[in-house]
Amino acid sequence: MDAAGASDPSRQVRVRFVTKLPPPLRAPHTSIAVPADLTRMGLSEIVNSLLLAASAGHQTQPFDFLVDGELVRLPLQEFLLAKGISAERVLELEYVKAVAPRKQEDPCPHDDWVSAVDGSNPSFVLTGCYDGLARIWKDAAECTHILEGHSDGITSASFIKKGETEDRLHVVTASKDRSLRLFKVNIFDASVTIPKQTGAYKILRGHTSSVQSIAVNPSADMICSGSWDNSIKLWSIKGSEEDGGTISVKKRRTNSDSSEPEESQFEGSATSTFLGHTQCVSAVAWPEQQTIYSASWDHSVRQWDVQTGKETWNMVCGRALNCFHCGGESSSLIAAGGSDPVLRVWDPRKPGTLAPIFQFSSHKSWISACKWHPSSWFHLVSSSFDGKVMLWDLRTAWPLASVDSHKDKVLCVDWWKGDSVISGGADSKLCIASGIEIV
Repeated sequence: MDAAGASDPSRQVRVRFVTKLPPPLRAPHTSIAVPADLTRMGLSEIVNSLLLAASAGHQTQPFDFLVDGELVRLPLQEFLLAKGISAERVLELEYVKAVAPRKQEDPCPHDDWVSAVDGSNPSFVLTGCYDGLARIWKDAAECTHILEGHSDGITSASFIKKGETEDRLHVVTASKDRSLRLFKVNIFDASVTIPKQTGAYKILRGHTSSVQSIAVNPSADMICSGSWDNSIKLWSIKGSEEDGGTISVKKRRTNSDSSEPEESQFEGSATSTFLGHTQCVSAVAWPEQQTIYSASWDHSVRQWDVQTGKETWNMVCGRALNCFHCGGESSSLIAAGGSDPVLRVWDPRKPGTLAPIFQFSSHKSWISACKWHPSSWFHLVSSSFDGKVMLWDLRTAWPLASVDSHKDKVLCVDWWKGDSVISGGADSKLCIASGIEIV
């Protein structure tokens, strides 16, 4: 740096490019001198030139660079200065494929705000909408089923994973109408008109205010829900008369065609209720069989013992929280966002967990949703009322990418198939950003 603090373009740094990528993407291991003021874009151009020289068929692509496990997001010389690394040594730069969407798929239009999305099924996407309907989209392109019955907007929706070999999808939805509904959808029924309208086989009632969030336990036989009534309730998924908390409510036709057989619809009551939050329970997670997490507008994240219903851990973060997700290293990290533009990450395993171990602050408004990548310890995605979806890596404080698919507030976001991000918002669209390479 010169006396004014600017980079000196005449300075050079000797670097060696290394990678864990397969052989076609491995540059020569010899060290070369590069300008010290190069950014990751300039470094990416050099790597692509080296790969092109080794193979004329190489397709140019963007790369990211790590030094000692941290992503480089400054000009090289500034990064070395900030980290106290000598520019005299040969710097080992590990390069990885840049994490950013390569394609924007055609959006899927809805009739109202898209407030919930689930991308845990590789063949189907589930959305919930303020028109009171949930929709199932085959390959995130064609709406095959409309799940009806709620009398107010849907706030949360989730697939219930009952086994990959089944020919049915199991779904739970939650709504402002204070109820949860369970659905079974035959995905191989080609004889019906698309989309097919489907009613719930079981209604779960007991909350006294809008149900804001739901989560299914790992064994897929129980659901927990968080509500504006400040409570968390547990429900059994079983849908027959043998379920002790279930009574037959009415018969409903499986199709508008009166020749179709009638099917029983049941109503269930909660098996237990957890009390402790003093404001809306905005998000719940059930990552382990005996442990539930919850986040609330009362500024707290709490851990609950399923067996006893007792609170076992409580962390106050100073902000009303909208969203929460467990993931990262050993699925032990907590990411949460709420009534400011900051996405925070905590590690409950460490002492002094009141302080976040990471904070990401590139959003411009409240954070509405956050999700860890299902197979990466480092990557997560967030959505915000600022209309943006952002991809993050714990190894840098800057977003890897900002996706501007929506024209209004983004209300929900999830990963899909490991290489796509799906999101819904106040522009009444489900948007899909694909081609995200995460190794």
